Amino acid sequence: MANSRNHKFQCNTTLLHFLFLHLLFPLIASSYNPDYSLAISCGSSTNTTAFDGRIWVVDNIDNSNLFSFIEPKNTNPSLKTKPNSLSNTQIPFTTGRASLSNFTYSFSNIITNSTIFLRLHFYPTSYQNFETSYALFSVEVNNNITLLKNFNPSLWLHHDENHIVKEYSIQIKPNEKLNITFIPNNTNQLSPSYAFINGIEVVSMPSFLYYTNLSDQDYRIKLPGSDNTEYQVLNNKALETVYRVNVGQNQVPANQDTGMFRNWDNDSPRYLEKEYPSSVSSDFTHNLTYKNNVIPNYIAPEGVYLTARSYGMYETEDYNVTWNFEVDSAFTYMVRLHFCEFDWQIKQDGDRIFQIFIDDSLAEPSADVIGWSGAPFVPVHKDYAVTMGSHGGSSQIEKVNLSIKLQRLPKPMPAVYRDVTLNGIEILKISDKNNLFGVNPKPMSFSPKEQVLPTQQWKKSTTKILAVVAVSCLILASVVGITVFARRNIIFNSHTEIEETSWKTKKQGSSSLPSHLCRYFTIAEIKAATNNFEDIFIIGVGGFGNVYKGYIDGVTPVAIKRLKPGSQQGVNEFLNEIELLSQLRHIHLVSLIGYCNEGVEMILVYDFMQRGSLCEYLYGSDNKPLTWKQRLEILLGAARGLHYLHAGAKHNIIHRDVKSTNILLDEKWVAKVSDFGLSKVGPTGMSMTHVSTMVKGSLGYLDPEYYMRQRLTLKSDVYSFGVVLLEVLCARPPLVRSLDKKKASLAVWFQTCYNEGMVIEDMVDPFIKDSITSECLKCYCQMVLNCLHDDGNQRMSMSDVVATLEFALQLEMSEEDSKLVGTKEKEKSEQRIELSHFTDDGSDMCFTSSSDDYGSHTTNSTSTEEQPLFSENFHATVFSEIGNPKAR
Repeated sequence: MANSRNHKFQCNTTLLHFLFLHLLFPLIASSYNPDYSLAISCGSSTNTTAFDGRIWVVDNIDNSNLFSFIEPKNTNPSLKTKPNSLSNTQIPFTTGRASLSNFTYSFSNIITNSTIFLRLHFYPTSYQNFETSYALFSVEVNNNITLLKNFNPSLWLHHDENHIVKEYSIQIKPNEKLNITFIPNNTNQLSPSYAFINGIEVVSMPSFLYYTNLSDQDYRIKLPGSDNTEYQVLNNKALETVYRVNVGQNQVPANQDTGMFRNWDNDSPRYLEKEYPSSVSSDFTHNLTYKNNVIPNYIAPEGVYLTARSYGMYETEDYNVTWNFEVDSAFTYMVRLHFCEFDWQIKQDGDRIFQIFIDDSLAEPSADVIGWSGAPFVPVHKDYAVTMGSHGGSSQIEKVNLSIKLQRLPKPMPAVYRDVTLNGIEILKISDKNNLFGVNPKPMSFSPKEQVLPTQQWKKSTTKILAVVAVSCLILASVVGITVFARRNIIFNSHTEIEETSWKTKKQGSSSLPSHLCRYFTIAEIKAATNNFEDIFIIGVGGFGNVYKGYIDGVTPVAIKRLKPGSQQGVNEFLNEIELLSQLRHIHLVSLIGYCNEGVEMILVYDFMQRGSLCEYLYGSDNKPLTWKQRLEILLGAARGLHYLHAGAKHNIIHRDVKSTNILLDEKWVAKVSDFGLSKVGPTGMSMTHVSTMVKGSLGYLDPEYYMRQRLTLKSDVYSFGVVLLEVLCARPPLVRSLDKKKASLAVWFQTCYNEGMVIEDMVDPFIKDSITSECLKCYCQMVLNCLHDDGNQRMSMSDVVATLEFALQLEMSEEDSKLVGTKEKEKSEQRIELSHFTDDGSDMCFTSSSDDYGSHTTNSTSTEEQPLFSENFHATVFSEIGNPKAR
């Protein structure tokens, strides 16, 4: 972590695209003109214009007439730094401000005695000198309102998002400034945390948009389950917009709001329960009518009121439509439901009546939209207040479910049509004792069908395991570092699909591949680098051929992979790897420096990985075994590389040969995924779920679903990585034929141990067995189970794997920190526990590499006691592209 207290980080971005689109899509006319509106692009050195045409002002002292920036005196000057990868080119996420110490944005020219929206924009990713896992901080307003506490932005990312916007409503008192202070959590001096911010918005709002107007006798906030009790949202409370949803249609972006730049999310599957009700919309030929005694026209955009969800008029069965929202317990929430009746069949009050339940309490026994509004196409909203308790009455704040349920009236019904309708949802958290923050989300979430790993004491449900993990998080005082970030800014200059075409060799010094993507080497340069392919330079042997260590230009060490001269093996793999790696750049992917295609020679040149493969530190070598922390860090790096392939590149890429020998380590133990010869572009259409292809891969790592059905998916890589996770935990190969059939396959053995209730700790590598905490082992093994699920749809995504490994690493680091505080122990690094071999009969295992008929890398065991892993009627023809299905 750098010592500098405050850093600006920025990335180059082009505004021409945004300006052009702004000309095509001008801002929609506003229904409300805010008295004050300011957007700051934190860390930026120039004013920038966003896609929607909004100007984000520069973040420097020259804007002192708009705001001031306050921080402690620094011993080091501010430095600029760039994110490791930028997958979000939207303003304000291309720049930001980060600091190891407190810093404050102060606004002095805001109209006092007014109500404002405050929006904080975060883009969680790793920056130079700032790792994602160390972002942990609090945010306070005017030193008396806590907006965020021990906030870890990465934990708040959804699978389809890479940024976060937190929105608050705050009352500015007379003669009061607005001071926003960011406070890193530096309770752990060994691993200091930092705070960061990418963008800040301050926009004035109508005083009684959400706050109760005490002079309005007609307005009331109902408490579900109570007929007469009312609730008031007073302006001495701060509010957080937890959810704002456009029901039935797509997102309504900020520039299409009513002038306050609110974003309306779509009601995605993560909100709706069970099957989806129909999405319906108006024909948009009718204008909405706003009545003064109902609502003003700025309450919500027309796009919200002209779309809805409904099941249909003439359905006879009973049903309900339910939305579920995760919220913090121990807080009161204001729930606003938006309605507008635009169906031509609903003409008067009583035509459609239904019930509304909020948190399973009856909020409206007979909801009648026209009865409330007076006519069709007249928007109306209803407000409710609900206080959320915790599970089992616990005093601890936890994540709980707030449900909104629309229910048909039971028969016999007074309404003409037995149907429901809803247009929009807003859920706002009300501050409690000047605090708005509850807890960070759980670092991992598994499907209800997933099972829990039994060990000596824990054979209960997944819920209990996660509860144990959650409790451990509270004991550790902070949850650090899950990042689910996506990186999508790599530019593809080639085809939309990697084609496996025939290879035509060229004359000396030429190639049919584009040399601008990577360096083209002549055969003379390659021979000079390897002393004419001298055997002493060989560092590996595979199905492709030999791998040499060489020195390019006599200085730079490289790994040179040479196809066997004159052979047609591996031609497609050779092409594939150049096509892929020449266009991909990521810290956890092996970099392709260049290639040579001269005469019969086909050669690839990579960065040299000084420490070899992960496999070499698990078994079969004299290398010192890795510590548990080292193993987690290496796995996390490899998982990030695979996640980038799955979600960060222009097209989804399936590696198809994930294994420990293809995870290489550089001098600093940074893991890099290698060997992309078998990789394939994943499904490219919304309706496509897999790629049909002949089976390729390595025995022991192959996804059973892919093996049986020849359907390749992103989850095939997840299964293979699950096997790698087991390799790292158990320090044994994935396939040992000399063992009895039950133990031959590491994945099968692990699942058998689970099914039979055996003790999982007995499988763990003795070198690390005593250093793994029970919480960390539970978390890790649960992840393995969810990677190895027989049904690919039930497996975790690589994003989930990254998140879980981040969490497991944090558990390990916290355990190490606690040991430092306690009494000194003998350094475990001075101990050496020799690993046992893996055969039951005590014979040594030796693994050699050879090539098959198609250039695939084949690993063969020299042990004499071979037992077939699969039944004899499991035909080897499935492995037609492997050649020798016995091993690879």
